Amino acid sequence: MAGVIIGTVGATATAGTAAATASAPKADLRADVNRDGRVDVKGGSDTPGENTWTRLRGAVVLPNIDDDTRRCPTRTADGKPLGDKELARCHDAADTVVNGASDAADLARLRTVPAPEVSSDAYGTVRIVGRAAGRLFVQRAGKWKHLKADDRLTAAELRSGVELGIEATDVVRDAARWDGEILVRFGITDGAASAKDDVRLKTAPVLTHHHRQKAQEVLVTQVAEVPGMPELVPEQAKFVKDLEREVRAAGIKKPVKKFVSYDDPWAQDFVEPGYVSMTGPNGKAHAIRVMIRSAQDRPAGRELFERLRGKDVGVVQVGQGLPSEEATLNSTGNLETIPPYRHKGKAYPAGRIIMGERADTKSRPAKSMTTFLSSQGEQSPLLLDTGWLGVGHVDEFVQFLPAKTERGWRIGISDPDAGLEVLRKARAGGHGSAKMFSVPDKFGMSAPKETIGQMLENKNFLADNKLAADRIKANLRVLKAETGITEAEVVRVPGLYARHDTGSGAKLGKLGGDAFARLGQGPKTKPYAGSTESTGSTERSRAKAAPVETGAYIPGAINGVVLSDSRYLSAQQWGPVIGGRDVFGAAVSAAYAKAGFTTAYIDDYYTYHLGGGEVHCATNTLRDTSQPWWKLS
Repeated sequence: MAGVIIGTVGATATAGTAAATASAPKADLRADVNRDGRVDVKGGSDTPGENTWTRLRGAVVLPNIDDDTRRCPTRTADGKPLGDKELARCHDAADTVVNGASDAADLARLRTVPAPEVSSDAYGTVRIVGRAAGRLFVQRAGKWKHLKADDRLTAAELRSGVELGIEATDVVRDAARWDGEILVRFGITDGAASAKDDVRLKTAPVLTHHHRQKAQEVLVTQVAEVPGMPELVPEQAKFVKDLEREVRAAGIKKPVKKFVSYDDPWAQDFVEPGYVSMTGPNGKAHAIRVMIRSAQDRPAGRELFERLRGKDVGVVQVGQGLPSEEATLNSTGNLETIPPYRHKGKAYPAGRIIMGERADTKSRPAKSMTTFLSSQGEQSPLLLDTGWLGVGHVDEFVQFLPAKTERGWRIGISDPDAGLEVLRKARAGGHGSAKMFSVPDKFGMSAPKETIGQMLENKNFLADNKLAADRIKANLRVLKAETGITEAEVVRVPGLYARHDTGSGAKLGKLGGDAFARLGQGPKTKPYAGSTESTGSTERSRAKAAPVETGAYIPGAINGVVLSDSRYLSAQQWGPVIGGRDVFGAAVSAAYAKAGFTTAYIDDYYTYHLGGGEVHCATNTLRDTSQPWWKLS
């Protein structure tokens, strides 16, 4: 959305074919051009720049896609579930009614400056020019009324001035088709004389959250059924209970919100929480949360409409991945956000999106999603190479950590070299025979039995970690070049990787196994789009694109949740225990402690880890929306 919209249309007046006279009407339409939360009709603060739009100045209008009174149905009259298109079609901007005070708060305000000079025969019009996705309302007798293009303002209304409200009826989806601009024209006709004035607004961009925004609510799936392994239901319930404990410990006041309808365990992957905002009448940000559904035919995304959509919460779905594109890359665990920064003359006040692509096979996320994200104009998606990962998500190796530094954040990066060094130190200390894993046997499954010494002699394991280290270093070079981040601002977190396909002789345990993966991605009658497996398969255990597929060997600590600016939640490491201490867990805690974080741990081994994910994959967060997205904090 950065940049200037070229072309200005000032106020003009005519009187038939003659030049305008002193008695000609004066049309003056005002909007909140300076974004202070009020429309100035007495001074001149909202006049300069009303016909242009830049990142720092120009009126903002919200896409009013929430459902403030929860009027949108999710089923037909005879009780059948609505289709995805029908679910998405209903929201507050889908009708011409202002649904109460909350809906009125979502309208951007405009005012006409009083024109006491007009005669009793004068009338006015206010309309949107062109085919922009917008709708106007006028305040009359204390109520909001839809103002159609051919409706008239009375002479009395022109003399006193009127308050108008405007909403965008959709988000920007493809800037090549519509970039969010809405031009509003106010006209006065008084006999043979007429005048007009234009104001140019732009639709607020849909933005994704970054970790400098305070976590306000945590989301997770509460599983009701695990086909073939019912014993995992209480195990996952324990994970949810442990998560609730840690959320409270981090000072997050809202209770954990649970998805309950579709048994899709990967709450990170079917939705990316976002928001739109403008300045409200009190000078503070007024926001609508926008839940971005993943570009997949994934039934769990329906629950966003069924349970989350409501007051100040809307949902956007932007289409499915093309047949040639991998379903796994379209999961929103493959969409993270760099916190705000400025580098080489470019500013990203709302942060910048990163996504993974498979450089080896030239596979990318769905064009529908990348077009949507790019069209917001603020967070310019940056693609990183995730082709060396079986699942292929950026959250498997990189994290962004708030910091009390001038930049305000650091990069957390998984470090296989540091992970191997933990093992080498243990072996050098005479503990080569210690088992790699301290996790207990459960559910008829045996924990991996390999030792530290065996793994350090395993050529495949060493090769997998060299591959991971090399690719992570290459991605870090990209991040440094794009952001200006320095080596001193990098937090290196020990991590180990191993290929999913263990047929080459490496005995690495049940990596990427089918334990929790059997939960599937939706109803038991239909696998999600992109899957060629039978019902119950998941993208995490079936991704087959990379020449060598790797994933977290010891549960990935980088794949955790930033709960606050000083508390981090990780998967319990279950690493080698030496002298009564998990040496891998201790190394992870020490790494985060250097960055000012206390690390808390919860067990996800038999639930999420064996399914190819960790705590971050299992959860999601709603974060603070109060910072103006156009200002670099």
